[in-house]
Amino acid sequence: MAETEKVALITGGGRGMGEAIARELYAQGYKLALMSPSESCEKLAAELGGVASRGVAEKAEDIQAIFDLTMKTYGRIDAVVNHTGHPPKGDLLDISDEDWTLGSDMMILSLLRMARLVTPVMLKQGKGAFVNITTFAAYEPSLVFPVSCTYRAAAGAFTKLYSDRYAADNIRMNCILPGFIDSLDHKPGTAEKVPMKRVGQVEEVAKTASFLLSDGAGYITGQNIRVDGGITRHV
Repeated sequence: MAETEKVALITGGGRGMGEAIARELYAQGYKLALMSPSESCEKLAAELGGVASRGVAEKAEDIQAIFDLTMKTYGRIDAVVNHTGHPPKGDLLDISDEDWTLGSDMMILSLLRMARLVTPVMLKQGKGAFVNITTFAAYEPSLVFPVSCTYRAAAGAFTKLYSDRYAADNIRMNCILPGFIDSLDHKPGTAEKVPMKRVGQVEEVAKTASFLLSDGAGYITGQNIRVDGGITRHV
């Protein structure tokens, strides 16, 4: 691999926003390593000339596997996109301990485990960048998504702590907080809740991720970037 080529590792990289980010980074010249629960990551990797490993973010062994595959194949990691599915839902106090624990594994420990593996690589390279995909509801919690809101907010706190710790080492970490995006089927009337009167496109999230991973965003770290059509109300 040429020294100038960059490598991106993407979890949840088979469909939806993860797929769109993979395609955008490929267009920007990145080599790709993708992980997803199904064969979708393998099909996309084959199309884009990358490598893939099936797995889920909540399992430490799956994160280890995609990290190992990336390093074995490319020998470096320049960008990481932490993207995962939605945790269990339910009435606030009816959600089981097991489901709360699963949410923590999916959305907090997955970030920590990935950072533990990748940070030494980026320190050796002298730079690197992470983007964590969370949700616009992280700081405006909704009872519709209790587990997600709780742990996505925690992901923002972890992101700030990590960015403070490694900013001087030229390693950045930011969050993207998507609103209602067309990767999901939304209920009728959803678009009317959004000031832009439409749901967002996965490509719009992908363009934002690409920018945050680029040198053009070299002075941006520890931030929560909302890609939500203006639905977030607080100033």
